[in-house]
Amino acid sequence: MSVSKTELEERKAGKDLYSYQKGAIDKIFTSFEESPADYHLLYQLPTGGGKTVIFSEIVRQFLKTHKKKVLVMTHRIELCRQTSNVLTEFGVNNKVVDSKADLSDQADYSCFVAMVETLNNRLNDDKLDISDIGLVIIDEAHYNSFTKLFKFFSQSFILGVTATPLSSSMELPMTDNYDELIVGESIESLIENGFLARAEMFSYNVGLTSLVVGANGDYTVKSSEDLYTASDMLSKLVQAYEERCKGKKTLIFNNGINTSLHVYDSFRRAGYPVAHLDNTNTKKERAMILKWFKKTPGAILTSVSILTTGFDEPTVESIILNRATKSLTLYYQMIGRGSRILKDKKSFSVIDLGNNFHRFGAWGGEDLDWQRIFRSPNYYLDAILSDDELESNFRYEMPDALRAEFAKSKDVYFDIQKTYVSSIRNGESSKVVLERSIEHHAKICIENSEDVYDALGLAKMLGDDIDFRIQRYTKCISKSTFNFVEWLKGGDYRKKLNAYLRSNFDEVFEEIHGHPPIEE
Repeated sequence: MSVSKTELEERKAGKDLYSYQKGAIDKIFTSFEESPADYHLLYQLPTGGGKTVIFSEIVRQFLKTHKKKVLVMTHRIELCRQTSNVLTEFGVNNKVVDSKADLSDQADYSCFVAMVETLNNRLNDDKLDISDIGLVIIDEAHYNSFTKLFKFFSQSFILGVTATPLSSSMELPMTDNYDELIVGESIESLIENGFLARAEMFSYNVGLTSLVVGANGDYTVKSSEDLYTASDMLSKLVQAYEERCKGKKTLIFNNGINTSLHVYDSFRRAGYPVAHLDNTNTKKERAMILKWFKKTPGAILTSVSILTTGFDEPTVESIILNRATKSLTLYYQMIGRGSRILKDKKSFSVIDLGNNFHRFGAWGGEDLDWQRIFRSPNYYLDAILSDDELESNFRYEMPDALRAEFAKSKDVYFDIQKTYVSSIRNGESSKVVLERSIEHHAKICIENSEDVYDALGLAKMLGDDIDFRIQRYTKCISKSTFNFVEWLKGGDYRKKLNAYLRSNFDEVFEEIHGHPPIEE
């Protein structure tokens, strides 16, 4: 795709189309002309690429050249309203078919916009005449709720549009309902040409083995809330925000209302401007909260998936994934909320607290083969690493501020798994693994200290590293006949580290520096 400087400068809302959008429309109309009337076509374009603009222009052209009507289906009422407004901008006179709609004047309209459940009820009650519908457009087509309506449109051309052509249910792959996929511009291409902002990813390793996968194939709200409402996770969230995006306008996505409320309380106590939004808020409350978020610099909005679709706020500067998901679609939707460009906004921050980056790869990764995913979704899904596999590859990285405290140490990492394997091969007790870990921790503390009190102070800062090493160690020994977990309880590691520092400080200091500590 090649975009001229003039084209970039002439961006406007409404009917202006970019070259890649015009190209997509040409491909789709070619398919109209070359395929049977009941053909099912799927079009993929990343969030922020302008799917609604594209299919609105398709509706305009279709109505101009065909003597048939058009139906646009969405899965949420907010999307119904937005879609209707864009169609109106394109000069398409349309009627929203909601639960309160009076259909006595339906003959006056050639385009209808409906939410899937409402439409299903109207069709089952025979309240809407669809005998003359030639084109059906399905927004967010990866949702499976639409497929039950296909039986009503056996003689209509169906165009599904989505950012991720991967069904929300493994039992209902999209290839079963669509004949062909047209892949639009990639995220990387849209970024390079100035249509989307670039994501700067920051991933914090999180232990997820306590999470439970539910019947829908994703983590349950209950197990997610048990993990993400814990004080250490809430502290990690606030710490990550302060390290990477303090003062930036931030969206936080959670899995569960209770989690979002805990997050709200944590940021409010820390003195940050924060609001909470979920699907129990009234329309008036939602409008007020979103208005506050839009106009408030550095505002933080914590929510529960409600803003993953149909929400466009270009002033968002950072996204925090305070949840894990097994849904590639949800992963892309959440990050995509920060990708809208502004005159002075070329990038946005993403903090991942759910190992999602490790699970799916970078947002917009060029290695995603959408055609292959469309044709063989199970092949892709089966290749996603389990949480155990992901966590086995983790290594603890000190935050920058903490690493500065250990600046005199060349390497602060200690490989528990490698040391464990070596000790077992040498016929040693697995206890020596933590003994050597304690020696290593003591060494880096002493390397950066003038006296034993400095070293003890540094040792107190190593809590996250200690917890990571203990967690890795318990995973190692749980796979053997040894069980020394009890040895770790009651802060035993920390007590032994402090005792080691007190007993060995002078000796280790002299080994490192070549002279004993200088007494003042």
